[in-house]
Amino acid sequence: MGIGAPDRFGPCDDTLMTDLRETLRVRPGSRIRLDRRDHGATYGWDKTAAEPELVKQLERLAGLQDRFWAEAKRSVLVVLQGIDAAGKDGTINKVMEAFNPQGCPVISFKVPSIEELAHDYLWRVHRAVPRKGEIGIFNRSHYEDVLIVRVHDLVPRAVWSKRYDQINAFERHLTDNGTTIVKFFLSIDRDEQRDRFQARYDDPTKRWKFSMGDLEERKRWDDYQAAFDEALSRTSTPAAPWYVIPANRKWFRNLAVATILADTITDLEPKYPPVDADVPPDLVIT
Repeated sequence: MGIGAPDRFGPCDDTLMTDLRETLRVRPGSRIRLDRRDHGATYGWDKTAAEPELVKQLERLAGLQDRFWAEAKRSVLVVLQGIDAAGKDGTINKVMEAFNPQGCPVISFKVPSIEELAHDYLWRVHRAVPRKGEIGIFNRSHYEDVLIVRVHDLVPRAVWSKRYDQINAFERHLTDNGTTIVKFFLSIDRDEQRDRFQARYDDPTKRWKFSMGDLEERKRWDDYQAAFDEALSRTSTPAAPWYVIPANRKWFRNLAVATILADTITDLEPKYPPVDADVPPDLVIT
């Protein structure tokens, strides 16, 4: 898919936008430039108003998941991507707490194992796709094969450049077979990443998360931004759209992800299955 005209990120004055799903969706064919976006935008929300609204959205998600799990006809795949310290773990902790864990597997894709390297790059991903009734979460995903692989020259350009179309075809295969895909890119600016790294280092309970390798990766900021731009531009499709979430403010990140995910699942209209025909309507168990 080619790259079209520049995308529009909505108004710059934080005018309240009620439809976050429409506002933050990457329109297919648009050209993304993350460096032109306001990563601290809140679209009229403030933290005081957002807190009770998040509770409301989490309650929606809990009810939706209960029906979705009981129905067991389809699956939902949530993809979380973002640069280091963008908040992927925090999003899972704060938003996905609404879900019953038995119906919400979380998969973190790290350096491929020897077994995984012996197969094509999508093999390990396809194995992890959620089953019917599940709302599965990918913490990083198959997109690493057009991100870190590209930035570090792990495979030739002639190899990774073909993967955008391959990923689109893979995701279309999943959606054609009953998996709804919701992709969130958590977008922060360079100053915010620096502050989060420093806070991680300064907190004795979080320093274990800090690595000197994080600082080496930070030196490649511009390379990652270019890789993100192209991936978002070329793989946001009607079947599997990307949503770019301004994530400098964690409370807005949580609200936006919860709202978009709840709206998406609501559109699927999950229903409890019918009661067995042999169960009487007025049974009194003694």
